[in-house]
Amino acid sequence: MSARPRLATLLVTVATLTAVVIPAASAHPTPRAPQTTVLDGARLQQTKLRLDRGDHRLRRTLRQLTTRADTWLDKGPWTVVDKPRPAPGGDVHDYLSQAPYWWPSQPRTTDNPWGCPYVQRDGERNPEVDTGTDRQDMEKVFDSTYDLSLAWYYTGERKYAEKAASVLRTWFLDPATRMNPHLNHAQFIPCMYDGRAIGIIDFSQSFTSVLDAIAILNTGAPGWTRQDRSAMHAWNVDFRDWLANSAFGKEEGAAKNNHGTFHDMQLAALAHATGDKALTRRIVLDARAKRIDAQIAADGSQPQELTRTRSWHYSTFALVAYTRLAAIGRHVGVNLWSYEGPDGQSLFKAVDYLLPAASGAAPWPHPDLGFRRYAATDVVHAAADAGNPEARAVVPRLEPPPGGDLWELRPAVEQLDSIAG
Repeated sequence: MSARPRLATLLVTVATLTAVVIPAASAHPTPRAPQTTVLDGARLQQTKLRLDRGDHRLRRTLRQLTTRADTWLDKGPWTVVDKPRPAPGGDVHDYLSQAPYWWPSQPRTTDNPWGCPYVQRDGERNPEVDTGTDRQDMEKVFDSTYDLSLAWYYTGERKYAEKAASVLRTWFLDPATRMNPHLNHAQFIPCMYDGRAIGIIDFSQSFTSVLDAIAILNTGAPGWTRQDRSAMHAWNVDFRDWLANSAFGKEEGAAKNNHGTFHDMQLAALAHATGDKALTRRIVLDARAKRIDAQIAADGSQPQELTRTRSWHYSTFALVAYTRLAAIGRHVGVNLWSYEGPDGQSLFKAVDYLLPAASGAAPWPHPDLGFRRYAATDVVHAAADAGNPEARAVVPRLEPPPGGDLWELRPAVEQLDSIAG
């Protein structure tokens, strides 16, 4: 055989081996870094580049994400106008939810169909709150758009973007099906209240994920138009103003436990997403004395959350708000992770308080009706990324949540232990 055929054969062999060892880059060009609010857009872009270059470990995690996204493709879209009866105000476009820990105290009769009066049983979820209201559909809207937008960003498969766009348009934008931008009837209690300020937390937990999903789609997702972007921005401005100025919004902002922290986080996120940097910065700065000093003890415990029947859940849950607020703070030059209060209170200490139980090294020393170790997994990841060596040491021993640990693909803390189950 001549040298030329041997060289040609060698080149073909090398090319074949290269194709096997290094997966082909995605045909989807890497989008620009999204202008996300909680997620780090530049980090998402770098992760996309690593995937395109064949990072096998990330590809395994991506399969977990796309498995989740695939489950949404044949579901929804959802709308507030589908509930069997409108909110107390009579407008089918108003969001409605029912207080989860309130139960009827009397038999239901023709004269008393609700079984009123209702009484509180903290931590015990009344199953009737999941029927006849918008709460479950709202959670599906938030979860699906987040999963779908991320799946599109990393894979470039238009089916994910188009489904996310359809879900968002139906819930927020279409005149026939849209939700009004307020929460006047959230967590109502039959025979007592048509809505409560405390119900704002229905959105505070995860609406910031919707803001990030929108930012991801805004990088050029198919099916998400310029008109959609403009209309969604206007909806968010209206909701921001209601949250800042309504009586319910002000009441929730004055709360001194996780409700107040979540309110601040949500308002700061909306302010950032709608371009009000001054408001964003003011909220994050105020959180140092208003939230960290007042709600975290010197040893890192959160005394108000420890009084709950779900003390582990609420201790991790409150840190969802703190850590997401810290992520928002990076946009306005405020590092909440580095802050220490007058008695040494800090976010790092609050996470450190959870580490023995989060790692499985020791039991949680407080009562909890449904302890789930993985509830702290994202919180520990966030502290580790922020530079906490104790948290970094625990990361390999964290319990992955159901569906897998997706931190590398969506590095923002979520509430992992749903109390609906």
